[in-house]
Amino acid sequence: MAPLPMQIAVKRIQEPKLGENGYQGFQPGKVETLPAGWNGHNAAPLVSDITIEHDVEIVVRDGARLYIDVYRPANSTEKVPAILGWSFYGKKYSALEMLPMCVWNCCVPRSDLSGIEKFEGLDPRIWCPKGYAVISVDTRGAGNSDGTICVMGTQDAEDGYDVVEAVARMPWCNGKIGMAGNSALAISQWFIASQQPPSLAAIAPWEGSGDLFREQFCRGGWFSMSNFDLIAKAIVRGKSTSGLEDFEEMYRRSNVSNQFWEDKRVDMTRIKCPAYIRGSDVSSIHTMGSIRAFMEIPHGDKWIHWGSKQEWYELYSVPHAAEELSLFFDHYLRDKENSWTATPKVRWSALQFGDREAIDDIVLEDFPVPNTDYKKLYLSDMKLSPEPATTVSIASYDSTKHDNFVEFLYKFDQPARLIGLPKAVLHMSCDDRDDFVVFVVIRKKDKDGNDLMHLNFPFNATPVKSIEEIPPKDRASLNLHLGSSGILRASHRAIDHTRSLHENFPFHPHTKAEKITPGTIVKLEIGIWGMGVDFDAGESLSIRINGQYPGIAEYKSFSGPRPEDELNKGTHFVHCGGEYDSHVILPFI
Repeated sequence: MAPLPMQIAVKRIQEPKLGENGYQGFQPGKVETLPAGWNGHNAAPLVSDITIEHDVEIVVRDGARLYIDVYRPANSTEKVPAILGWSFYGKKYSALEMLPMCVWNCCVPRSDLSGIEKFEGLDPRIWCPKGYAVISVDTRGAGNSDGTICVMGTQDAEDGYDVVEAVARMPWCNGKIGMAGNSALAISQWFIASQQPPSLAAIAPWEGSGDLFREQFCRGGWFSMSNFDLIAKAIVRGKSTSGLEDFEEMYRRSNVSNQFWEDKRVDMTRIKCPAYIRGSDVSSIHTMGSIRAFMEIPHGDKWIHWGSKQEWYELYSVPHAAEELSLFFDHYLRDKENSWTATPKVRWSALQFGDREAIDDIVLEDFPVPNTDYKKLYLSDMKLSPEPATTVSIASYDSTKHDNFVEFLYKFDQPARLIGLPKAVLHMSCDDRDDFVVFVVIRKKDKDGNDLMHLNFPFNATPVKSIEEIPPKDRASLNLHLGSSGILRASHRAIDHTRSLHENFPFHPHTKAEKITPGTIVKLEIGIWGMGVDFDAGESLSIRINGQYPGIAEYKSFSGPRPEDELNKGTHFVHCGGEYDSHVILPFI
């Protein structure tokens, strides 16, 4: 790749230590076979013999040496396909290392893991007996691999291309490579597949964002380190000569999008291989990457399966998920004629909220659903009304307080299902600053007007029988979902309609900040992330607008304070009625 015309800031990371995060030392040339019944991590025992080749060296196009671990069926004469797990987390960093950091271990029992799975990737215990090799990669700069850690983008994708092709040439391989995994392991699949390596036969990106600026670090022009400080401090390790791209510093240098940030947005139209996509409303990062991929991948060999549960639980503790993935990979990597191609292209979930399980596996004709009834509801007098108000009214909130907001309600007089892309169009002002950030969230209320939440796990997998039983210390975005949200910084309100995913999801270039004379009313078009929610008669939908992120937790223990000049200050005003047609658009199907 041609280097980006700027210096990329890098932060130091800790070196690997024996026994930490699964690290076993640098062991090139070591080959061992773990026998059936092996249970070295006091978790799930192996059901077959598995051969492991440790620290196999692959030299990529610029001469950097990357190291992989190969897990494959032992004593097999059959050439087998390989499934790559690609991330800058340690290649022996397992779900057993990560999940104890999470509330309830994300409801994944040790008996569902072997400990030899790369975190967020497939478990060789399950896949080697099926006739697959599983490849765990230390990407550039991670572990003992050369270089500086590039988080997604072109450099990482080109490395992925080279590793795919090198593995395909290995003597035990049938020449077909797949990729699988959640989150970081899913995001990387978009980028690598867009490079079109010839041997990449299929991908299964489950919960993967596709634009690190617009979906994680600078959503709507609002900077957040999200969970990345936790990742950098607790997980990522590399040689003393390595380092990790410093997103906080790169944002300080440019708080609008530039070539560095645009390199973190994948071109989904370049993906040519079959794709089995999973996503959900309940992810705080990945929802729109999964949706955009399905909408923009330019061929018919793509499937999207929308879930209602936290992604790691779905990957490791829902047997049906692994069964479906087996059908997919058997068809494309092992050339088996099976029932995969009869799988519906689009399946969705409708969240019920409260103590009710979601309705899953709703077969849809396409996404967005053809003939969706996009209802426009106008904000006025704390209600959402089908007709605009003729008189002007103003609602306001203190933008510095998390619990101060304005709310507009729509009460359902009959059952309704909303699946698709909502949008808010708001006329707003602030007397105190020349810029401000607006947060919008769709909440569901019961028949008595109480706010509801969705539990991201089946109740039978949790230690509680009701959401009310969950103590505040155990309430987090991993286990509870408030509702779909949208964010926009007023100075980033410009839209490039030619790049918009959908009329209800405008594309904001974020290439310049158009500051606002304090007190001036501006029109903000805010795309709200995809939703699937059912409502009964008597229940209500609320549009809640405020000046603070509408989530449960922000990983504050791992992140420093936000830049002072970017914080909201003072009162925000929402102008409704008359010439100010503030409204929301909701997708009824």
